[in-house]
Amino acid sequence: QVKLVESGGGSVQAGGSLRLSCAASGFTLSTYCMAWYRQVPGKAREKIVSIDMDGTTAYIDSMKGRFTVSQDNAKNTLYLQMNSLKPDDTAMYYCAAARSRVVCATGRYNFWGQGTQVTVSS
Repeated sequence: QVKLVESGGGSVQAGGSLRLSCAASGFTLSTYCMAWYRQVPGKAREKIVSIDMDGTTAYIDSMKGRFTVSQDNAKNTLYLQMNSLKPDDTAMYYCAAARSRVVCATGRYNFWGQGTQVTVSS
């Protein structure tokens, strides 16, 4: 059974940093394409970054330079390092997974975690 569990969210002041984790179980992380999304209540879910099976990453332009995705295959865990956080980064953050590159390209990931809340105060 595929399961994704996010952690690492919390409250931080503007300019601070957080590292989110997404622990995967039921599958091998390196054989799936993965992504980080975020969502603010009342708004559409927004993709932050995707990472392909071969490690190729694709960031949304507005996130480049501040957010960095990585993965530890030994721990079967995906990470999102977030630096220079702004109040506008306040959202629920989700990781997502899919077995097929075709599915990943559409953004219609098959599996989602429950999310972790990030709150950035000014």
